[in-house]
Amino acid sequence: MRPAVTVTWRSEDEPETPPISRSGWLRVGARVAVLVVMLAAGLVVLGLLRLAEWILRGGARVWSPYVVQTVSRGALVVLGIRLRVQGQPMRGQGGMVANHASWLDIFVLNAPARVTFVSKSEVANWPGIGFLARATGTIFIDRNARDAGRQRDILERQLLRGGQLVFFPEGTSTDGKRVLPFKSTLFAAFFTSGLPSDAAVQPVTVVYEPPRGEDPRYYGWWGDMEFGPHMLKLLASARGGAATVIYHAPLALGDYPDRKLMARECERRVRRGLALLPAK
Repeated sequence: MRPAVTVTWRSEDEPETPPISRSGWLRVGARVAVLVVMLAAGLVVLGLLRLAEWILRGGARVWSPYVVQTVSRGALVVLGIRLRVQGQPMRGQGGMVANHASWLDIFVLNAPARVTFVSKSEVANWPGIGFLARATGTIFIDRNARDAGRQRDILERQLLRGGQLVFFPEGTSTDGKRVLPFKSTLFAAFFTSGLPSDAAVQPVTVVYEPPRGEDPRYYGWWGDMEFGPHMLKLLASARGGAATVIYHAPLALGDYPDRKLMARECERRVRRGLALLPAK
């Protein structure tokens, strides 16, 4: 069960997980076997590349993101989720900010682009999802006002190394049908004086389309939902759905005087993307 954390949003009726049929359990077994082999192989290669990065590149993630990207694409295929992409991931220094609907966001956002996630520290200890987050190189931070300066320094160092960070400014996941107000705190890392003048932040909208006949919130993972039953539901499904990643035009840091205005504009664009391409 997910450890107790501060949840800023929960729906009025979280859907129940349906019982899994015999054929569903067969699909679970087959998919788990493929995923285990894929993840195990990926972790071995990832570990070797991370060692090489520390020795040769001072820890900068220059090669390992390719492994994460390949495994993420494979995981989506195994889960039966078609990936659609609109627009192009930004190049150059800076980062992306996206709406947060599910643990699947790790795979969906890693598949089209080589990025590094930023997440609250308690996620590292969540069963299942914490392992996935750590394996993909997620940076864990404490969202404590007293540690704000130290956390900003950690993110700034990663940005100055050339890494592209991905934030979830809502602070929690939703059912994928809405966008919560963006918190501006983490945007402060983008306004470090060391970043080049052409650094930018790219708003990204993630939209999930459920399998035919399923609840529109099928892929959403939020509130008090447990990771295990939610994952089993997806592994047992006979039909697949889709995930669309919309890359909006990057916002140049020089066009925004402070983090609050930047956060507000990113929220507006992400929200507009969800409205233009609603999940079916």
